Amino acid sequence: MSDSSTLPPVRLHPEAELARDALSTPLLSRAARLARWAGPDTRVDAGGGLVDEQLPAAAEVLGLSGEEGQADASGAWRVALDTGLVEVVDEEEGTVGAGGNLALLTGGSPRDVLGVWLGALETVVADASVPELDGLADAVQDGEIDFSALDWDPEREAAFLDGVLGNLYLMTAGEDGPVPAPVPVPALAASVLVPSGTQEPSNDVLQQVSDATMRLDDQFRMLEPVGLVQYRPVDEALRADPGDEASSPAVDDTDVATYGMVRLTPLGLYGLRARLLEAGFDAPAVGDLADKGADALLDGTAAFPPAAAQAETEQWLARRDPLAAARELLAAARGSDAGAPLRRLRCQQALSLVGASAEPALREVLDDPELGGLARVWLTEHGAADVPAPSESMVFWLTIDTLAAQLAAEGNSEELRALVQGLARQHSGFFTAVWRVDHPATAEVLEAMGRLHPDKKIAKEARKAAFKARSQHGG
Repeated sequence: MSDSSTLPPVRLHPEAELARDALSTPLLSRAARLARWAGPDTRVDAGGGLVDEQLPAAAEVLGLSGEEGQADASGAWRVALDTGLVEVVDEEEGTVGAGGNLALLTGGSPRDVLGVWLGALETVVADASVPELDGLADAVQDGEIDFSALDWDPEREAAFLDGVLGNLYLMTAGEDGPVPAPVPVPALAASVLVPSGTQEPSNDVLQQVSDATMRLDDQFRMLEPVGLVQYRPVDEALRADPGDEASSPAVDDTDVATYGMVRLTPLGLYGLRARLLEAGFDAPAVGDLADKGADALLDGTAAFPPAAAQAETEQWLARRDPLAAARELLAAARGSDAGAPLRRLRCQQALSLVGASAEPALREVLDDPELGGLARVWLTEHGAADVPAPSESMVFWLTIDTLAAQLAAEGNSEELRALVQGLARQHSGFFTAVWRVDHPATAEVLEAMGRLHPDKKIAKEARKAAFKARSQHGG
């Protein structure tokens, strides 16, 4: 994942719905069943794990059988122990009893349930970072594991999985649809292993991606039962021994789904956000700003994608009187700092969601040099009567402010390029007049117009106007 500490906003499902999802995950439901099954006769080893003699009965309780069933029962018990659903009562005797968190699964709040589930998630993520290690016994020296002998670096493995999960979160957070698209596992592996800007990865890098894809296949198989992901595994034919023709059926290696497809569940999105917050990232969720002031709303949504910004604003407005909200938004939109144009754009977008009852607030700022143009646009769009015409200076000021906001929001986008061309075409003598506009961003906007306009003659006019603007403002 990138080093940026601020991530895109996510839209989380309600906690009650997520808690129901958590309770129905195979791993947590199994852990809870084992916690309720455990009694005075249940015996554990020094580490709290079920002794071998207990495993067949534990597997039977879960409706499992065979060695694989016993291994699954052992894993579910480990989760029950780690999450406080069971606890060791007497270490010497190896006896256990119900843990304090068991009652939370039936009598606690949705957040209590999710807290238990997050504990289960941590256990599984930690386990998923540990590969199947051949020769583990031979690598133990003086009671310590010599990881170099195993060609395994625990910190590197954990960091790799964290990076993959972080990038899966980024891909999910960036989507506006209700259900995120599944992501090919090789693409996730490459997002961590291939340096950005690489045109054609070397064969060595491609081999690393291939090896990592197989490793991730094992890890996502482990992460699915805890409810983090929905996973379509790597085609078994790709795992077969290539020398064994009988076990190597034909496989369409051009189909990307053959190599595994993964998507975060709504519960998984909640869980990864919690882990990112714990790691110190700024991981906003839609609704975080609903109880804060208009200044926090306009600044906080400044970098949001349009759909997320609208959803956040709708939640903010739903808790307020429309007229009072409009006044608060307009007051927060004032300013001459670098972020002010984008605040005013977000204010304008928020006001478009407020009904006609906001009209008095807009009329109150008609003479305001920073808000008067915005107010006239809103009043006109809402069919208000007696809207005074703007002065030419106000039109030019609003134009610069709007372009500065678009630059801040989108950079040199195609939409901004089209807007620049339209402005230059509609206003003859635009650059002759606009450099005089008393706006902090005038020179910056004119320089951008010089970069963006395809007509060299007009681009040169824009750059000359930018120079005049800088000279006028002493910079």
